[in-house]
Amino acid sequence: MANVAFIGLGVMGYPMAGHLKKGGHEVTVYNRTTAKAQKWAEEHGGSFKETPKAAAAGQDFVFCCVGNDDDLRSVTTGEDGAFHAMGAGTIFIDNTTASAEVARELRAAADAKGFGFLDAPVSGGQAGAENGALTVMVGGEQDVFDKAKPVIDCYSKMVGLMGPTGAGQLTKMVNQICIAGLVQGLSEGIHMGKQAGLDIQKVIEVISLGAAGSWQMNNRWETMNRDFYEHGFAVDWMRKDLRICLEEARNNGARLPVTALVDQFYSDVQKMGGGRYDTSALLARLERS
Repeated sequence: MANVAFIGLGVMGYPMAGHLKKGGHEVTVYNRTTAKAQKWAEEHGGSFKETPKAAAAGQDFVFCCVGNDDDLRSVTTGEDGAFHAMGAGTIFIDNTTASAEVARELRAAADAKGFGFLDAPVSGGQAGAENGALTVMVGGEQDVFDKAKPVIDCYSKMVGLMGPTGAGQLTKMVNQICIAGLVQGLSEGIHMGKQAGLDIQKVIEVISLGAAGSWQMNNRWETMNRDFYEHGFAVDWMRKDLRICLEEARNNGARLPVTALVDQFYSDVQKMGGGRYDTSALLARLERS
């Protein structure tokens, strides 16, 4: 069992840190809102600190799941950041969905201090985090990955080393690109079926077992059909992720016409007041506007 810190107790980090504690590790948490960290510690029997640096001191592994590149820099290399307390032989695992650029930047900072770094964004949403069934896409060195994987396993169902530093973030971008296109297609399909007077439940029962089937179809069609979006992965978060995808595409020459279009559709959903809706709210854009 290891001494572990977890930085960032949002809808993902809070349950992820809980699974690390359930896995038998000694867990210390940090959150920008100290009251939330205190609540986690009381609920799970761990401890909390008031700065990332204090949380990281003396730990074998430091996990992090925050909002974006700037948040990540703040809790790592910023004043009172975790990197200031980490030493040789320790490992920092970043579960934030961020850019490949910041992953490489932080890897260089970790190298300078003699500790390991993995970019390890996750997929599976809030439900996956709560159930300890996330998919984790990792970038980094094989030996560092091998040491960290048994700990990462506490909150995941699949963990894969995708390549060198940044490869985890790049894989997460591919994941989000695929999801964006799938959800738009599903939204249009349901919308078309309803307009045509079809029984959507019967339609899904048939087509979900064929080539059109997907996780999005199986897990989202019913709530979409009920025009209910108060759950799941928020549109605001998806737009942040797609912005990262589009910026990377501009850098490497990839062409993402559908992704760029769906990103604008999500902008429309935000303008409708749906920034906190589930990403499946693309259907609401078709039916409410």
